[in-house]
Amino acid sequence: MFQPRAAENADIGCSSMTTMLELQSTSRAAQSARSIESAHQSSLNDSALPAEELPPPLTATSIPHSWNFPRINIWRLFAANFSFIILGLNDAAYGALIPYLETYYNVSYTVISLIFLSPLVGYVTSALINNRIHMHFGQRGVAILSPGAHLTAYIIICLHPPFPVLVIAFILAGFGNGLADAAWNAWVGGMGNANELLGILHAFYGLGATLAPTVATSLIAKANWKWFEFYYLVVGAAFLEMIFLSAAFWTATAARYRAEHPPAATTEFDIAAHAPKKLDRVLSRVIGNGRTAEALKNKVTWICSIFISIYAGAEVGLGGWIVTFMINIRHGSAFASGMSATGFWLGLTVGRVILGFVTPRLFRSEKHAVIVYLLFTIALELLFWLVPQFYISAVMVSLLGFFLGPLFPIAIVAATKLLPKHIHVSAIGFAAAIGASGSTAFPFAVGAIAQERGVQILQPFILAILVACMGVWLFLPSLSKKNQ
Repeated sequence: MFQPRAAENADIGCSSMTTMLELQSTSRAAQSARSIESAHQSSLNDSALPAEELPPPLTATSIPHSWNFPRINIWRLFAANFSFIILGLNDAAYGALIPYLETYYNVSYTVISLIFLSPLVGYVTSALINNRIHMHFGQRGVAILSPGAHLTAYIIICLHPPFPVLVIAFILAGFGNGLADAAWNAWVGGMGNANELLGILHAFYGLGATLAPTVATSLIAKANWKWFEFYYLVVGAAFLEMIFLSAAFWTATAARYRAEHPPAATTEFDIAAHAPKKLDRVLSRVIGNGRTAEALKNKVTWICSIFISIYAGAEVGLGGWIVTFMINIRHGSAFASGMSATGFWLGLTVGRVILGFVTPRLFRSEKHAVIVYLLFTIALELLFWLVPQFYISAVMVSLLGFFLGPLFPIAIVAATKLLPKHIHVSAIGFAAAIGASGSTAFPFAVGAIAQERGVQILQPFILAILVACMGVWLFLPSLSKKNQ
């Protein structure tokens, strides 16, 4: 008879307790938001920025940066996209020019493959100093140094110097690529709708990569240009890159960057748990305890870096040697074989745009999307290898580009979701450098092996790389909301 009243009292007690807990939680959240805003405002005051350059106050409901907020981002995104066209031109030109470089310099496959390997030195150098450039010169420093390195390299190449000097020029070009790769990937990856925006950014890379073999092959094979005359056009494009980037990012100073990227008190991952003590001590001795060291102590940085390295090896290896393969193994003409490289890079471009929009809408997470796309690429690579027909091979390589295209931007999105914001540039810079090691070492390995076994080894080599890519990706932590 008293049970209903007791139950009612119990319900009232539980309700009161719940209300008290909610009030305490709200109070703690409010205190936390106030402390964050206070710390942020303090860092802005210390930065001595002009009032018109100060970012909006940080609150719990602050609007995240997007492609059109603040308004300057519209012009900055345009400049970054144009910069990625130059990155694509740089990387895809190698493959189209290999047959002509081989004849001009009269060197073997192994020696000519040094043009793939040399940019690695530039990428590694950029990875070591990228965060330092951001901290001392801001994004404005990258906007000047990256196109400056491109411009210097391409002017040297226009002079068609001795082969050793040509290799040094490609090191400079790799340095410019490494700076831009890390800076603009990290910047765009931190915005809202990162999958779509990174897909578009990397589509412009694909556009540049599509233009390079198309224009180079047409000018050399049809208009009888010399191979180095193609770089007259690239010099002009790099000059425009410098104008666009420096103008758009001129107000992105070091003080502003430091104010917007303060060190986090805590991170989503226990860094000590991700790095063995011996590795921790070695990293601390070599590169100190700054943001680069913090990024290298996080396992997500290493997983994404190794994945990008293997992926880049497949992308540049296939795009770089496809012309030679189609001429020597599929017996196509020089022009038709050059167009097959265009098909690959065009497929890459279209895939990045279309699948960039499909990925967040069709898949539960980026991890699931990459697994599905890799399964498609493995199946297509098998068809490319096992069906020895020129036109079928040309179609297969275009479809391979389509499904390979989104893998790089998706990996960047995954990294930005799993890593703290203040180490994005360091982590992505390192990933870009490691990725460059794949994009240089694997094509070099193809050339070295092809010297002994023939260029037909390209297909089993690429297939093995794709399977390895899948294996590494499976180690990535879950991309559930709890882990982000």
